[in-house]
Amino acid sequence: MIDLSMMIFGRVQGVYFRKSTEKQAVQYNVTGWVRNRKDGTVEVLAQGEEEALISLLKWCEKGPRFAKVERIDINWIKRKEVFSNFDVLATI
Repeated sequence: MIDLSMMIFGRVQGVYFRKSTEKQAVQYNVTGWVRNRKDGTVEVLAQGEEEALISLLKWCEKGPRFAKVERIDINWIKRKEVFSNFDVLATI
């Protein structure tokens, strides 16, 4: 199985990006996690059906109302572990 890893750049912290991403992931039946990084980016690791992952990616391209996404670096990576839900993790 393949997972979607995203690093999201722009005004993506302090705008409810993580919580909104969690809500969208649950809606799309996607598992994994989202977290802020100290460099100002948001990182996402998502698992699910390809169509659901693409839907989440498209949502992340805009993000929540006050976000301003400048770019997203994406990687399709080989699955290392299986997640049972979608979590908001602490900043690293």
